Amino acid sequence: MIVVHHLNNSRSQRVLWLLEEMGVDYEVKRYERDAATMLAPPELRAIHPLGKSPVIQDGDILVAETGAIVEYLLDSHAGHGLRPQPGTADGRRFTYWLHYAEGSAMTPLLLKLIFGALPTRSPGLVRPIVKAISGKAQSGFIDPQIASHTAYWEAELTRSPWFAGDRFSAADIMMSFPLEAASSRAPYGPDKPRLKAFLQTIHARPAYQRALERGGPYAYA
Repeated sequence: MIVVHHLNNSRSQRVLWLLEEMGVDYEVKRYERDAATMLAPPELRAIHPLGKSPVIQDGDILVAETGAIVEYLLDSHAGHGLRPQPGTADGRRFTYWLHYAEGSAMTPLLLKLIFGALPTRSPGLVRPIVKAISGKAQSGFIDPQIASHTAYWEAELTRSPWFAGDRFSAADIMMSFPLEAASSRAPYGPDKPRLKAFLQTIHARPAYQRALERGGPYAYA
């Protein structure tokens, strides 16, 4: 049976959701972030040297990184209908969004998280300076980047209801985390109706709800 090493409020929620959509049996081993640092606990280093989640175990096989896990699961289980035919236009879009979700999309969101936390974690004497630098970095670079990406997502969803065509796929599961993370920082307004509808639609999927039950509280749902 597949074991998912699952960290709360993390990308590993997508792995649980994918497994639920595929109807594959799995076991969840849950880990909680440190309340002060928000980092994963050291126990995860016993599973993978970097101590990151998600990681899955399938017998003697250990797979880390969400995109690699998604590809492994799609390759090792047939009949799921969650990947368009390779070599087609939708197949190429699928590959793009699968990798974009953890590459281009997450970079400004991670920067937003880091720079937003810097002032509160700085020594009191330098906090005003750090706050000024953080604010300048966010307003001058990070926020415009996030706005650019969210506008791009909205425009892409005018082409089709899902990121890789007319059918729901694992690319939509991958894209869920950046969409949820961006929405948690600045909820989508009336200029982003498709992004709002996308989140409402995926949150209502039975497999998504079952994954929440298995994974525990998830701040972005």
